[in-house]
Amino acid sequence: MGMMTVKKLSRMLREREVSSVEVTKSYLARIEQRDGVIGSFITVCADEALKAATAADTLLAKGEGGALTGIPVGIKDNICTAGVRTTCASRMLERFLPPYDATVVKRLKDAGAVILGKLNMDEFAMGSSTESSYFKKTKNPYDLSCVPGGSSGGSAACVTAELAPFALGSDTGGSIRQPAAFCGNVGLKPTYGLVSRFGLVAFASSLDQIGSFTHTVEDCALVLNHIAGHDPMDSTSAALDLPDYTGALTGEVKGMRIGVPREYLGEGIQPEIRAAVEDAMKVLERLGAHCEYCSLPLTQYALPAYYLISSAEASSNLARYDGVKYGYRVSEFKGLNDLYEKTRSEGFGAEVKRRIMLGTYALSSGYYDAYYKKAQQVRTLIGQDFGKRFAEFDVLLTPTTPTTAYRFGEKSDPLAMYMGDICTVAVNIAGLPAISIPAGLDRAGKPIGIQLIGDRFAESEILRVAHAYEKETGHDAISPVWREESV
Repeated sequence: MGMMTVKKLSRMLREREVSSVEVTKSYLARIEQRDGVIGSFITVCADEALKAATAADTLLAKGEGGALTGIPVGIKDNICTAGVRTTCASRMLERFLPPYDATVVKRLKDAGAVILGKLNMDEFAMGSSTESSYFKKTKNPYDLSCVPGGSSGGSAACVTAELAPFALGSDTGGSIRQPAAFCGNVGLKPTYGLVSRFGLVAFASSLDQIGSFTHTVEDCALVLNHIAGHDPMDSTSAALDLPDYTGALTGEVKGMRIGVPREYLGEGIQPEIRAAVEDAMKVLERLGAHCEYCSLPLTQYALPAYYLISSAEASSNLARYDGVKYGYRVSEFKGLNDLYEKTRSEGFGAEVKRRIMLGTYALSSGYYDAYYKKAQQVRTLIGQDFGKRFAEFDVLLTPTTPTTAYRFGEKSDPLAMYMGDICTVAVNIAGLPAISIPAGLDRAGKPIGIQLIGDRFAESEILRVAHAYEKETGHDAISPVWREESV
């Protein structure tokens, strides 16, 4: 079929050029052909997908349905799907079958979308390379020796490898935007509270947010129209009147003010990525926007604050996995404490245990004020820092990542891995929306991503700028060259 956008497939389905069953069978065949190498899926739901496609065709034949009716989608494996296992890529939940759908899954099903399966990730969304998955390592479709990013690496690779036209992921500190940058697609992390978290297995509840991976900015806006909105099942869900996000895609950015924080262009940023940001400034100025450098002086504190807050919340959230109610449980133990200790030691991987221990320490008596409380105070200041900039600018432009995709095992030191989140974590700390969009390739042929950050609930603004940039540069048309001998 070649690269298919959601918009193009939707038109073809509504005009009856192709049926949803035919489209679904084509993607399932491609998964069978390619995913043995890419490794993006943990679970494929072929039978369920074909049933949903048949139902979608019935709707379409009556002239009913919407933009997502009959469109296949992949779901990150920390988003609950009723009766379909949701593992969080962990031994702890290897056989977990949720009894309900996450709100986003229900909304996609109500829209007539076809769920192809569940996608690989870093265990419990803790990681930046999808190397911490209990099941497999997902490969980057642009370079099979490189990571796809994380934690939503399976979602990003799935879209780039054309195994689904779009996918859902979650973003706690960059877990949508970073893999989108590494795999050369569009990744949106919405404002905290815009998309329901009900049914998302919690990592860090004050930071987690569900978003999408797509080929184009227009597809991203289409998907957001369907997954955004208030949900009474999520106490942090915002009750707002939402716009039609596709209406923001005018191609017009004349007069918009775009700030470029110098702190995001300093030491450690790959020169080609810095050049891509500078080139994006020129492109947007050519389109009539006003770009200028600015400062976010508290950026240097974002990473330590993020790892303290997220690890503390992970320590609390993951306490429920104790071998009693559900999930992995050791078969031999002596007493309750032994059950807890053995279950959690065997059920969690190294990175998850590292963060649980870090978080438990930060919350412990005598250290709470020094670490967790102080990190929350820094969080407030970082939010104020952004607020000052958004009094001057409509959108901020930064790199998405310091480097392009790296090789497996290259970041074996945890601190080196954590430093890769330097451009993304502040957005989660402040609860802001941000989008990563393709900005060409580096000399090695690996994708470069640039990030647009908006004020709270300013998705329309970042989508408008992203779409104008995409149309002017044509970077959305870039895709990996498939090597038949390996895929």
